[in-house]
Amino acid sequence: MKIFTFLVGVLILNLTISGCITDKIDDNEAKQPDEYEWVDDGELVIVTYDVYGLTDEMLENFENESGYEISLLKLDDAGSVLDHLLQHKGQQVADIAIGLDNTYLQTAIDNNVLWEHNAILQNISESALLPYDGPLAAPFDQGYICLNYDSDIVDGVNYTVPESLWELTEEVWNGKVAIPSPETSSPGRAFMTATTDYFSTDSDNETEWTDWWSAMSLNDVIITTGWSEAYETRYTGGYGEWTDGYVGDAHIVVSYCHSPGVESWHNGNWTKSAALDIPKASFHQVEYAAALEGGNLDSASAFIEYLLSPEVNSKMPIENSMYSALEGYDLPEENGYLFHSVVPSEPAVVSSTTIANNMEEWLEMWNKAMVDA
Repeated sequence: MKIFTFLVGVLILNLTISGCITDKIDDNEAKQPDEYEWVDDGELVIVTYDVYGLTDEMLENFENESGYEISLLKLDDAGSVLDHLLQHKGQQVADIAIGLDNTYLQTAIDNNVLWEHNAILQNISESALLPYDGPLAAPFDQGYICLNYDSDIVDGVNYTVPESLWELTEEVWNGKVAIPSPETSSPGRAFMTATTDYFSTDSDNETEWTDWWSAMSLNDVIITTGWSEAYETRYTGGYGEWTDGYVGDAHIVVSYCHSPGVESWHNGNWTKSAALDIPKASFHQVEYAAALEGGNLDSASAFIEYLLSPEVNSKMPIENSMYSALEGYDLPEENGYLFHSVVPSEPAVVSSTTIANNMEEWLEMWNKAMVDA
């Protein structure tokens, strides 16, 4: 198995970030699978980011079963994957993309960089199909993004558990909240998307979602480049305190609603982290595998079938720290994984089409709100 790692700066040379790409390629320009003639060289090229579930054992088993040799093009994040696909459209540099989520998928579809796969999929959960139920991508994992808090510190004495997003703009939370940037992080992008719904449906008709972000900026919110920096480096409630470079200055962080369950799983049924279930302040994230235009459709489809097989996908909670995309496979009960994982009572509802149509403007508005505050 070959692994190629690229610096994101090289890959997106002369490109803006994926959220700012809106020029759609004419549908008529997109070739169909039968218009390509390729030689099956026995290699499956996967473009992805650091998806933990793509373990060496899992990939080697596919190689042994299928006869294909896998090459990985590993990028920084889901946004880098999309940028790469758009930059190399029609150049057949990869066969399959793994890791685009429902805040990025529609842009890939609109720009005709995906092909209909021919994988036979069975037992996909209804929740995994909610954002997208079509032939251009297959869901392989899912989870909810929300705020997490350190329950040892946010204990009702030192800090009170917030019941609304506006409470986080109060002086007591100054410099104590870490959020990954929506410009560079898919969890950050998802959380920003949730705030557009949260503030459009609240009882306050005088303020917009950008007003909250401006208030957070004035309250010294910690904006990080990615989830790892927010959760591992800045958050006091997770495993980051045992990692190099730990700062530990944020008691609330944007992560996954089941992150406390992951903590508990690895700590023998103990965690001090808890998920904050504020209505409309969470987002259902689904990640996808998709065959790429100009790639080897048969090998890509074979891998999608393998990825969605019960033998592989049922292990997503352990191998990838995410929910399985299959019906009937919940988080494990052992070590408090399921017990400490919250399913939000009322997540934000924003369609993939709405996200794709508005993301460029949202990111511009977010940036202005943060800079001009």
